[in-house]
Amino acid sequence: MKTFLIPAAVLALCAATASAWAASGTVLRAEKLYSQPAATSKVTASVAKGASVEILAKQGGWLRVKSGSSTGWIRLLSVRAGTGGLGGTGVGDVVGAATTKSDPSRVVAVAGLRGLNEEDLKQAKFNEAELARMEALTVTPAQARSFAAQSGLAVARVPDLPKPQAAQPASTWGTN
Repeated sequence: MKTFLIPAAVLALCAATASAWAASGTVLRAEKLYSQPAATSKVTASVAKGASVEILAKQGGWLRVKSGSSTGWIRLLSVRAGTGGLGGTGVGDVVGAATTKSDPSRVVAVAGLRGLNEEDLKQAKFNEAELARMEALTVTPAQARSFAAQSGLAVARVPDLPKPQAAQPASTWGTN
């Protein structure tokens, strides 16, 4: 009888540990859930603004979440960690969803690079297909001006900043 209890206890401990790793969160705006952590992947479901989700994993700028019976990937900045509803302050709450511990030094890495950490950056590889996809979105200066004009935007001439001057000594002491 005791030999049966040991595997059952280990299984229960593993299940409890796995559920402790999952964090809760709140969706900040209506979003789609994707099958993979990429906006070009298949949409599997949608979640409403204010919906509670269970954060299962993080990869780059994406979180794998479970909402009701649906599971999928959602953009990192669309979820705030915790169960406090939508009344939070914003970036600090999102950072909590991106990191498993409170570490103020990670704010720049998460907020500035949307969840990429040092290890992610070390493993980065050149992706020719993504570069070609990005370059396909370029427009000519004439197209940009036309779009701006259609949107009611106008050119604003801003004067150049003054040229930097050579550093001057802060004190005249000892300069004879």
